[in-house]
Order: sequence, then structure tokens, then C-alpha cells
Amino acid sequence: MTTDPIADLLTRIQNALGRGHETLTVPASRLKAEILRVLKAEGFITSYERQEVDGHPVLKVQLRYVGEGQPVITGMRRISKPGKRVYVGRRNLTHVMSGMGLSIVSTSRGVMTDQESRRAGLGGEVLCQVW
Repeated sequence: MTTDPIADLLTRIQNALGRGHETLTVPASRLKAEILRVLKAEGFITSYERQEVDGHPVLKVQLRYVGEGQPVITGMRRISKPGKRVYVGRRNLTHVMSGMGLSIVSTSRGVMTDQESRRAGLGGEVLCQVW
């Protein structure tokens, strides 16, 4: 059991990308699935699916590469942590890497990107940044 499952997800993705793996599996949760949904919609991963392995639900993630094995995701950072939650209003959402990356925000209407959150006029908890 991990104390920060989102950080565990991000670390597993970074480690798999560093080793050049095509797929990885992570223990399943609804929040992780929503984060992966946003990453897929923004083109950072190819796909993900929920599976059962030995009676436990897991998420199988298909990573995305361009060119000669260059990963699409070049960096990830956990912003809001269990010991220090970070909440922002819609006007205080910052642009990641001058718009080349995105923040994933948990709002009252679900998990979305910082751009969608600004458009909807919502603030929330900034879960992580991806570029």
C-alpha cells in the first residue's frame, strides 16, 4: 500500500518511459483512471484499459513514443501532495512550459486539464503537471 497513489502512478510511468517499455500496469483506482483519461485525450499516452490480474483490478497503460523511441512525455511533477494540498482558483492556474505542457486539475465537475478548467470557470486541486 502506498501513501500517495498518484505519485506512484507518475513514478511508474516515468520509470517505464526511461526503460523504453511499451506498456505498464498499475493498481487501479477511479482517480488514476481519470488521470489516464486526460493523458490519453491530450495525446501523451496511446491507450489504457482496466483488467483483472490475479483477482485484483489493474490499469494497463500503452505508452506513446515518437521517432526513434523518444517518449512523448518528457517530464512529470506531482504538485498537490498528501502532506500539502494545493488548491487554486481559475485565475491562478499557471501555464506549464509556456503552454507546451498541462496541469491536471481535480474540480467539482471531475478531473480535467488546466485549459478546460479555465474555460469552465472552475478552480480546484492541482494534481500534477505533465510536459
